[in-house]
Amino acid sequence: MSNTKNDILTENSVPAARKSGINWLLWLSSVPLLGIAGAFAVVGQQQRTPVDTVAVVDELTVPNLQSAAPDVYWREERIQQGDSLGSLLSRMGVSDPAALQYLRKQTELSGLKQLKLGRTVQAQTDAEGELLGLQYMDADGVLVKVTAAGDSFSVSKDKVQMTVGTAMKAGTIKSTLFAATDAADLPDDIATSLSDMFGSQINFHKGLHKGDRFKVVYETMSYNGQVVQTGRLLAAEFINGGKVYRAVSFTDASGHTAYYTPEGKSLRKAFLQSPMEFTRVTSGFAMRMHPILGEWKQHKGVDYGAPIGSKVKVTADGVVTFAGVKNGYGNLIEVKHFGDFTTAYAHLSGFAPNLKVGSKVSQGDLIGFVGQTGWATGPHLHYEFRVAGEARDPLSDVVPIAKPMDDKVLPQFTAHASTLTARFDLMQTLQERNLD
Repeated sequence: MSNTKNDILTENSVPAARKSGINWLLWLSSVPLLGIAGAFAVVGQQQRTPVDTVAVVDELTVPNLQSAAPDVYWREERIQQGDSLGSLLSRMGVSDPAALQYLRKQTELSGLKQLKLGRTVQAQTDAEGELLGLQYMDADGVLVKVTAAGDSFSVSKDKVQMTVGTAMKAGTIKSTLFAATDAADLPDDIATSLSDMFGSQINFHKGLHKGDRFKVVYETMSYNGQVVQTGRLLAAEFINGGKVYRAVSFTDASGHTAYYTPEGKSLRKAFLQSPMEFTRVTSGFAMRMHPILGEWKQHKGVDYGAPIGSKVKVTADGVVTFAGVKNGYGNLIEVKHFGDFTTAYAHLSGFAPNLKVGSKVSQGDLIGFVGQTGWATGPHLHYEFRVAGEARDPLSDVVPIAKPMDDKVLPQFTAHASTLTARFDLMQTLQERNLD
């Protein structure tokens, strides 16, 4: 019994000792905390040293922000349909009758009145709208500046460096070639080159069909991002009656430029099909009632209706054998070509400067102007095509093609043509995507 009691006492003494040890540990661990609390209490009881403050008032000089120079404004406007010089200046905030009168009278500023739609003009004015300066790029790529100088103005012209680029455009025939090129916003000189390029393959007077299409790639010259001039027609595609024609312009080492198919075949024939651009045939090569004699007679040429003064070009290389007045022909030019071929151009109002018998002419050269001289009831060109002195229909005779390209330059041409014609495929892809 006693042994059991001792065992119980021994087991109870161990927990008591453990509790006593834990209490001591808790007391010892609290000592640092009490010290910290005491430290805070001591710091909190320290007095703060007062800081003296002084208010400082000083006057600052305010700079004069008003400029002694008058207010000046630059404005830019684009030429719009129906614009006059006065309406253009008004849109740019110019209210200066004296300046307007000066600009209208200056002959050296005539190019300002001939700017095409879309061209830009910049004007500098003061707050009252008086013109201080004006500048624009003329059709020849010259930067024209007008600057106020006392009670008048001074004019300066500077040739600027322009950036050469390329442009691509396409159009569809609805009536005439000229109407289609206008609708496509194609420059007039490029439209003329397009007619020349395919002039020996396509009859632009009688052979066009509604729905015929064309694509062109041509050079542009720009200044400050604005197209100022157009350069050469580089390549073109014309779909006429479902048949595809492609041509590329190529300049050889001698500087001679001609049109070729992408395979290198020359498009230049011995004779152009027409001596004029964008005209209509008013009378063909056939029997007809003579409008003046009143007799049934053979009409030995083709008549092209056009306004007086329209340009007439020679259809092939040759030498002028006659330039003067001849019977019912009125003012007439006759040109002798190779072999037995001759051409005649009648009812002219005048001849090209310096043209005379013996003058050598090249295909496409200007030789005269449409008129109504001789036996003519209205302004037109009478054109004759003769073989060994006998008149033939100039719209039906097949003429030989010019000499082919030199084989030595063919590889260079092929690479050049491939680069340009690839643009037609790109344009076709873009058009198809737009339709989708």
